[in-house]
Amino acid sequence: QGVTEETPLDFHSPYGCSKGAADQYVRDYSRLYGFDTVVLRQSCIYGPHQMGIEDQGWVAWFMIATMFKRPITIYGNGKQVRDLLYVDDLVAAYDTCIEHRKTVSGHVFNMGGGPSNTLSLLEFLAFLKDDLGMEVEYSYGDTRPGDQPMFISDNSTFEQMTGWITKTNTATGIANLLEWLKANKDSLQQFYST
Repeated sequence: QGVTEETPLDFHSPYGCSKGAADQYVRDYSRLYGFDTVVLRQSCIYGPHQMGIEDQGWVAWFMIATMFKRPITIYGNGKQVRDLLYVDDLVAAYDTCIEHRKTVSGHVFNMGGGPSNTLSLLEFLAFLKDDLGMEVEYSYGDTRPGDQPMFISDNSTFEQMTGWITKTNTATGIANLLEWLKANKDSLQQFYST
């Protein structure tokens, strides 16, 4: 089913701690001052215009690294699972928050692709190779501190309160990202070529 908003927070890293503190600030501004605020705890967002790097934006990074023959390192065993949320679905969620701002004000919602849009790192690399025909080369490194073995968002509270649902499955979203990367390969080359 996935991680609900009631699941106790476990920050795993200073980065996670800073995100948790920001969540609380936003909630407190709603509670104390009556501001219409909402927190969307975003999972793995991907899509066109994402300039992925090794530490952030792994979906785009794996595709960009493959395209420009850059090394990919899988930290850990590659079986880490994430739910992927296409950027257009995230934008629709923000639009939904604006439309339903009185309903969602003061709430925190997990926001990801949910259980139907999950992939492990190795499954994603296999998809790139088998379904998209990309030549993928990678090596393994030690697990990094703070990496979670699995994270899948449960979006059901937000869905029930607003009617929002994810519309883009991972195969379509990844194909859209690849199309954008190919169309912009010349522009991207200055940032990613070796």
